[in-house]
Amino acid sequence: MQDVTDLPFWRLMTAYGGADLYYTEYFRVHGDSRLDRAILASIVENPTGRPVVAQMIGNDPAALVRTARELERHPIAAVDLNLGCPAPVVYRKCAGGGLLRELDRVDRILGALREAISGKFTVKTRLGFSDAADYDRLLALLAKHGVDLVTVHGRTVADGYRSAVRYDLIRHAVEQLPCPVLANGNIGTPQRALAVLEETGCSGLMIGRGAIRNPWLFEQIRAALRGEVWRFPVGRDVLAYVEALYGAVSGPDPVEKLHVQKMKKYLNFLGIGVEPTGQFLHEIRRVATRGDFFDVCRRYLDHGEPMRLEPYELVLAERDPLAGEHG
Repeated sequence: MQDVTDLPFWRLMTAYGGADLYYTEYFRVHGDSRLDRAILASIVENPTGRPVVAQMIGNDPAALVRTARELERHPIAAVDLNLGCPAPVVYRKCAGGGLLRELDRVDRILGALREAISGKFTVKTRLGFSDAADYDRLLALLAKHGVDLVTVHGRTVADGYRSAVRYDLIRHAVEQLPCPVLANGNIGTPQRALAVLEETGCSGLMIGRGAIRNPWLFEQIRAALRGEVWRFPVGRDVLAYVEALYGAVSGPDPVEKLHVQKMKKYLNFLGIGVEPTGQFLHEIRRVATRGDFFDVCRRYLDHGEPMRLEPYELVLAERDPLAGEHG
């Protein structure tokens, strides 16, 4: 997730068990682009001990080929092409999910990258741009070009994060593609993880927002897969996580107000799993200082009761970035 699951966040996640595989933030690729140094650091300084996939976003075949070859000079497990980002600033430039409106161009890009990439080549996609009418054609293109692994987020680009996830269409990809498929979308609890694996038949899960809310999630899922009881953190565990996160993602000389604003990106995701009224989320969005930030956190989290951290069905404005289904 851009500007969120960066190198400092990866470093912190290792203390909670971490994922089996990490995807970088996306390298923005265009005619005169160069590798982003901060994102490249997550590859060359990888603190996780796990494989890393380098993710690209763009629509210029020659530039994507050049960047893929540059990335393959570094210790990566694969090069990934993002066909799923639903951010308007991205898709309006016909990148990320915007490319799903131009499958002929996708065909050319996939062909150029498959020829250029000597190692593994992966793709993350959604079901389509505004609907899934061309989904089968997209899957055929992914098979045609020998993509090594595909991640499917079970919504369209137009859906954003608001609608229910179409796990049945992720299963369709599993049935149609000769390569492994990862399921993505609303996987925020061990129960949901097991259910999605069963429902889709996928080879694995890609998790983003759920891990920001609950860094224990990866270990909880591993316990569930072993048939063991997983651990729920208590409020003070979550408070300690927030404190560690505050320190982990701060720069060498952070401006307090700006750093508090950055923390709100993380606390947005955490906030929907703290309490059922939405009051924690309301208050944390309105703080401006470190002192006020932690005053709110302590009032809601300084306790010894177990916290499931599952999303509550909060009443949010239609345009709220967290409005929609979270699972």
